[in-house]
Amino acid sequence: MTREKRRVSTFSLSFLDIMACGFGAVTLLFLLLKHEASSDPGVGDTSLNAEASMLAEDIREGEKQKVKLRNSLQEIDDETVVAQGLSRRVLDELNERKRELSMEASPDQQIALLRKQVKQLEAETASAREEDRANDTRSFIGEGERQYLTGLKLGGQRVLILVDSSASMLAETIVNVVRRRNMSDAVQRKSAKWRRTIRTVEWLVSQLPQYSDYQIYTFNTKAKPLLSHTKGKWLQTSDTTTLDATIKHLHTIIPHDGTSLYHAFNVANGFSLRPDNIFLLTDGLPTQGQSPPQRSTVSGKLRAQYFTEALSILPKGIPVNVILFPMEGDPAAAAFFWQLGLSTSGAFLSPARDWP
Repeated sequence: MTREKRRVSTFSLSFLDIMACGFGAVTLLFLLLKHEASSDPGVGDTSLNAEASMLAEDIREGEKQKVKLRNSLQEIDDETVVAQGLSRRVLDELNERKRELSMEASPDQQIALLRKQVKQLEAETASAREEDRANDTRSFIGEGERQYLTGLKLGGQRVLILVDSSASMLAETIVNVVRRRNMSDAVQRKSAKWRRTIRTVEWLVSQLPQYSDYQIYTFNTKAKPLLSHTKGKWLQTSDTTTLDATIKHLHTIIPHDGTSLYHAFNVANGFSLRPDNIFLLTDGLPTQGQSPPQRSTVSGKLRAQYFTEALSILPKGIPVNVILFPMEGDPAAAAFFWQLGLSTSGAFLSPARDWP
């Protein structure tokens, strides 16, 4: 019996199984690939960045704490230094107190210590005086041990000293001036006011710097140097022989005639190198100007005009230091000469009778 041939179908069960298995495999692969694709690769990086940010914040916080600790340590060090200073001060005060208590407990020791300090101060004072005297241009010995604060500017390269030698320098009152003017030359030279003037010049010369030059002029109705051959010339303070001769000649001067401040100030214009410091020793306003007055008496107003006239001839920029020996009947002199010292950056002094 003839067997019937089986018909082969392309969609057999085996084929379907194979296709199903292949489809399943593809599906599985798709699911696996889909899962990998769906997982965000930046998730891990985000976590790391967050952790890094937290660590950076911790580091910053740690730095802040470090700075605070350093500041605290600095404050502690400062407080330690202050405390050490206070402790030293307290210890010094305690030691000083102990010393005071020991001295109080022993009066003899205290007296001995005070005597030692007095001797030390006396030695220092004597040494200072010797140094001052060694620097003096010319020695000057006064009465007593008093020192005077004058405010006079004694420096300068070229110092001009103008000494009033008019008759009014014989006394402080007009009556005594008239009386002494009629006495002998010896009596006139010994007049107390004139002797004070000479001693003042000696004191000024003794205070001059050793490096400076000087010149001394006397003036009444005219002005002339003490040594006639030195007119218009500066003398050196280091030349003690000439200096002594100048002072010696001053002792021979007899005050006489009137007062011309015009001729005195005009002396400053007679030097090739003008003075840089002027000392004016006088007792009042001038009694004449460039020429003698026409009247025998001079009013206070006219004397003020003579003073103004003299200022017009005075070189500008030179300090004028005025030493005024007041004269009776001339109350305005102090005000005029004080203004002169002030306006020229000089000084004004009206000394006591026992000065210098």
